[in-house]
Amino acid sequence: MKVYFSDIFKISPDVLEKYGALNISLINDLPLFIDPFLLFNSPKPEYQRLHKEILRYVAFLRDRSIEQSISKGLLKSWYTFPEVKQTWLGYSEVGNRGRGPGIDFARAFDENLKGQFSDFDKDTICQSPHLEKFCLVKEKIGKDNISDFVTNLIKGFLLRYTEKFAQKYIDSSMRKSFTVSHVDFNYTTCSWNSRQFELPIDILNTQKEDYVLLTPKDLLTKDDTWINKTDLVNNFNNIVSAVSNEELRAQLSFYFVRNLPKPKYTKKGKEKKPSKTDIAKAVGAVIKEYPTLIDYYIKYKEDKSEEAKSVSGERVAEVQKLFIENLSKFISLLNKETKFYFLRKDTLSAAYERVLFLKNVIENKDGYRIFYIKGVPIKRETDVHVMFRLTWFASPDDVTPEANDGRGPVDFKISQGAFDKTLVEFKLASNTQLAKNLQNQVEIYKKAHDTDKTIKVIIFFSAKEERRAKKILTALGLSNEKYVVLIDARKDNKVSAPKAK
Repeated sequence: MKVYFSDIFKISPDVLEKYGALNISLINDLPLFIDPFLLFNSPKPEYQRLHKEILRYVAFLRDRSIEQSISKGLLKSWYTFPEVKQTWLGYSEVGNRGRGPGIDFARAFDENLKGQFSDFDKDTICQSPHLEKFCLVKEKIGKDNISDFVTNLIKGFLLRYTEKFAQKYIDSSMRKSFTVSHVDFNYTTCSWNSRQFELPIDILNTQKEDYVLLTPKDLLTKDDTWINKTDLVNNFNNIVSAVSNEELRAQLSFYFVRNLPKPKYTKKGKEKKPSKTDIAKAVGAVIKEYPTLIDYYIKYKEDKSEEAKSVSGERVAEVQKLFIENLSKFISLLNKETKFYFLRKDTLSAAYERVLFLKNVIENKDGYRIFYIKGVPIKRETDVHVMFRLTWFASPDDVTPEANDGRGPVDFKISQGAFDKTLVEFKLASNTQLAKNLQNQVEIYKKAHDTDKTIKVIIFFSAKEERRAKKILTALGLSNEKYVVLIDARKDNKVSAPKAK
């Protein structure tokens, strides 16, 4: 089964590696995104020019916003872009469909530009303005919005980057000319231009002819941008300590403490530490009163810029290990040992067989290794979601994520028409809401499975987690429930295949 760019376009992964591009999957998004700080911090002149162009565009938006009220139509034209799904990056668990920056993002951004950050590009204590500044104080401007916004603003670069690779390495039968919108912004007409590019064809997309985009690995990161709100809160004391002005430093500390709730004490009289939520609210109050704190934070991150490159590099390497190297082995096993892609059964049987296959691979065929980096488990339900989704590749059944269908949130809905539907949910045994989640489903399990078909999959990584999961199932009377499946992803109880023989 061909899943990755190198497999589909018959190119050695080493060629992509040498070119600097990520070997993307054309089945599922990989959990990475572009961090604009990596453009700013790069020694490559081309990246630095891209960062300056981003700031130029934001300055254009600011100037228009200050001049007049921006109509909804212009907000949509200048701020809201479709997600560049052709990069196959992001956090979609089924396919590559994201929403991109919407109208709420546009209004929040516009409000900031004509308000608190109208002088965002003026000289400050920082080396440069940074787009990420906008997500430090305003709701609805998060890392996903910023990354999607930046990806659209550098889409022309990504198109040219991919076209150059395609023309050199990809057979002409697997590429064609596409007219692409929103490529370059014309500051004279205040509108986006469309251009033609010769690009790889997404041959797995049978519904609509589309292209594929490559992204340089040195622009990517995972989890969060280098400049982010959580980091600001966590490093508040370090940032304040770095403020050179003694008077301002004292004011920041005083105002922070003043905005913390009154101390609480245990029964033994010991003072409880403020909660993370309380600390975040107090830092937010400081920022509102002393906006200059943001500039000191950004300078703090600029001073640690060398770490940004190494941290993002480690995160990209982790994704490559988990979702490319390890999953490739899983796909090979899936293709060799199953006939999932050729069999048609009712959705409950089909889903249950796939869950049992996952269980067998993880427990008995070294599949558990996909969850470990340097011996440490990476505990994410989404990793299992991707593995499970791959077992449905090319299946005639409809496989969609289901946020909430009235029975509580679930991960997947497998359906054949309107009358055959099975829900599949994955949970970590360490999940603090595991008992509550299962409790909500008990009545469903008591009903006939031909009317309410649900499969629960629980993954554990230690003996302690296994005991906890089994204790919860016993308490709920679900120990012998066929469609509650425990998967052992422990490392300490596995014997490698050669030793087992």
